[in-house]
Amino acid sequence: MPVEEIERKVLEALTALGITYVRHEHPPVATVEAAEKHWAGLKGAHCKNLFLRNYKGNRHYLVVAPVSRGVDLKKLTGQLGEDRLSFASPERLKRWLGVEPGSVSPFGLINDETRHVRVVCDSALKASPSLGFHPNVNTATLEVALADFERFLAWRGNAVRWLEL
Repeated sequence: MPVEEIERKVLEALTALGITYVRHEHPPVATVEAAEKHWAGLKGAHCKNLFLRNYKGNRHYLVVAPVSRGVDLKKLTGQLGEDRLSFASPERLKRWLGVEPGSVSPFGLINDETRHVRVVCDSALKASPSLGFHPNVNTATLEVALADFERFLAWRGNAVRWLEL
């Protein structure tokens, strides 16, 4: 699917939900480090999104945290009652969220029709009035209000947990 169509699907979903956003266009960025120099106009929390799987590969997690926060996978493993967590493969990422590496975003949940992916959000995000995420492509960042992000998650219906990471 062309990049424009991938992003349009996200923008149409947000518009249908009455969620306003500010779109910031930038060159393709695959890592937080590469994106940092393009965040000057963003007012909210800059987020990193990790797509993880458990040891058996039968559960997948989307972890959303401020870029400034380290995510301790051993601690998170215990918090979730898992045996081990590791990064999921690009094939799993494509299957469950419909995105490529470097474009991981909560907006990928629109492609998870079975609501298989479990979402884990760092409770530190609640201190920010707005959050920034890719619209499933890494050439833009959408800034949305925290309340609208929570509304988007509720609309998707995936299991969501807010934890101190």
